[in-house]
Amino acid sequence: MNRFLNAVFSDEPFSASRNFLISAIFWLVFGTTIGLTAGALMTWPDLIHEVPQLSFGRLRPVHTHGVLIGWLSMGYVGCMFFLGTVLSGSKRLWSERLGNVTMVVWNLLVGLGALSIMNGYTEAREYAELQGIFDWMVLAGLILTGINVYKTVLSGPEKKWYVTLWYILGALFWFPIVYVVGNRAFVQFDGLNDAIAGWFYGHNILGMWFTVGGVGILYYLIPRFTGNPLYSHTLSMIGFWTIGMFYAPTGTHHILQSPVPEWLKAIAVISSVFLLVPVFTVLTNFFMTMKGKWSLAADHVPLRFVMASGLGYLLTCIQGPFQATRGINWYIHFSNWVVGHAHMALLATFSFIVFAAVYYIIPKVTGRKVFSKQLAVWHFWLSFLGWIIMMLALTIAGLVQAAGWHFALPVDQWGMELEPYMFVRFLSGVMIVLGQILFMFNIYKTVFSKNYEPIPASPTGMAYV
Repeated sequence: MNRFLNAVFSDEPFSASRNFLISAIFWLVFGTTIGLTAGALMTWPDLIHEVPQLSFGRLRPVHTHGVLIGWLSMGYVGCMFFLGTVLSGSKRLWSERLGNVTMVVWNLLVGLGALSIMNGYTEAREYAELQGIFDWMVLAGLILTGINVYKTVLSGPEKKWYVTLWYILGALFWFPIVYVVGNRAFVQFDGLNDAIAGWFYGHNILGMWFTVGGVGILYYLIPRFTGNPLYSHTLSMIGFWTIGMFYAPTGTHHILQSPVPEWLKAIAVISSVFLLVPVFTVLTNFFMTMKGKWSLAADHVPLRFVMASGLGYLLTCIQGPFQATRGINWYIHFSNWVVGHAHMALLATFSFIVFAAVYYIIPKVTGRKVFSKQLAVWHFWLSFLGWIIMMLALTIAGLVQAAGWHFALPVDQWGMELEPYMFVRFLSGVMIVLGQILFMFNIYKTVFSKNYEPIPASPTGMAYV
């Protein structure tokens, strides 16, 4: 017990980053397992009887909560603590102990929040199901994280900031504002105004938190893995400021079929299309930085995750503006097409970024080589192929749904057509969950095994995995 408490409340350099990443992996397995259970109910609706906590309507928001607030957000914070320290030239986080206390609070928030949602205590808003004290805990976690990272960067000897620091500091500045505006614990609106605020939050948790933070992490990992300098600092800054400019007003494209003001719909659609500007600045920078080093991915597992995340980002950000236009939105809205799109962003893009970062950072902060490269390879292929299969199944299912509604067919005439696609979705979920279990086991053995191999000198981190 004392060993556990000493680890949790440690003041050792990089201990907060390590503990956040380990916690994030636990919530990853929890969140994906809950999602798999919810997916099973889409194939076998009578699988679970008379247990309201395990009904689809409860499991689905617990799944998104566990993945977004538990896995991805905690993974991002762990990366931010590490990158903020390294890139600012500091030897340690401003306060490792504060970072570890924040980690404990965040874990309590995710666990208790999941129980509250499962028992029906929810705001019933997309990605914002938490209510009351839990909203305050999220805000406290974000503010404490922001203070720690800002203090670390501002007190560090490096005064000419690399672009990753701009993205990290931007995410920690923008997202607390988004969270306050979009949650009823802080600001309450009535009717359609509440829907507008809700989707301002719902879309900008992706834009001003996951996109900004994830792109910043990639700007560190790609030059580090390839040994190439960043292709263009100017392009990276254009991407940073245009994300801030065009992402914020896009949320209303989720409610184009509702009677919200037409000018707001127009701004949302136009801004969604203009998101192609930061997307192509980011992808051009990534691909040009990779020039001449693509072959490294044959043996560099974290780089494979980075390349897959770049593919996911490209597909997500082409599909997003496309489906935000009125002529397409009315057709595929409320269909499984959108569910496939969400998994393309949160799994294939942002989760793959954190996978790559974990395989690099954990060996750096523990001094241990990753336990098994083979398990890491299995993790990649199960996650990558699982995503591809799930995306195709949900996309086709969405088009079937859209056609049924378009031709005004009764649901019972086309609903059964979705059954094979839901089964394929379930199988892909099995692959994804299995991959995450192997990932958790691999990192657990890396961190806690008594017999380990020290990391060799490797500027690219290739020898860590």
